[in-house]
Amino acid sequence: MSTPAAVLPVTWSPRRNRFVLLPLCAVLVIVFTVLAVILPANWHTNDRAMMVISGLLFAAVGLMLARPRVSADEDGVTVVNFVRSRRLAWAEIVRVNLRAGDPWVILDLADGTSLAAVGIQPAAGREQAITAARTLRDLVDERGTARR
Repeated sequence: MSTPAAVLPVTWSPRRNRFVLLPLCAVLVIVFTVLAVILPANWHTNDRAMMVISGLLFAAVGLMLARPRVSADEDGVTVVNFVRSRRLAWAEIVRVNLRAGDPWVILDLADGTSLAAVGIQPAAGREQAITAARTLRDLVDERGTARR
């Protein structure tokens, strides 16, 4: 079954994850800051600063977890994962895989390696992930072979 052609540019990301993580990060910073302020008087300034820094570090981890996305445009695909991002030309992508039980889409690349595309994941909605994977596969089939 073929999916309708995607209008480029298009971006896929686990929106539910962001919907939960972004406010949670703000709450973490606020809670740790308030705790630093209301600590008993015998706590030193360094201890208070470490409370605020701890909140900022926890928030940074949350922001890192909210980062993944996959963006496709006329020239290729940008895969942004937790720590790294990678720009791929259409011809570099050989296959788009989303098998049962996979935590996210895996891209097989022309150089023989694979790349996880965490921005498309069934945990954020199985049907959405399947539709996104099919759309990306169709784009790769259409644009990758035309430029090889």
